[in-house]
Amino acid sequence: QVQLVESGGGLVQPGGSLRLSCAASGTIFRIYAMGWYRQAPGKQRELVATITGGVSTNYADSVKGRFTISTDNAKNTLYLQMNSLKPEDTAVYYCKLDLPGGNYWGQGTQVTVSS
Repeated sequence: QVQLVESGGGLVQPGGSLRLSCAASGTIFRIYAMGWYRQAPGKQRELVATITGGVSTNYADSVKGRFTISTDNAKNTLYLQMNSLKPEDTAVYYCKLDLPGGNYWGQGTQVTVSS
């Protein structure tokens, strides 16, 4: 059984920064990819950023240059550094882990960007 626990969300003013963390626990032998997704009220869940092999990254156009995805393989932890936050970044952020046995999602963490 694999569990993902996210943390780091909260309320921040426009232009501010937040760092999200996603700690994975359980039996993990191989990771295909890890990623962050978000879902705003009334909208579909969308990709924010993914990382494959610990080095190959992919970002949504809306966050390029502002967000950085990274991993600490020793801790099985995924991070999302979010800078220059905008009100339109407000959403519940979810981490996702792609393993040979299936895909796993965290419970989500709320990010609210507002003055």
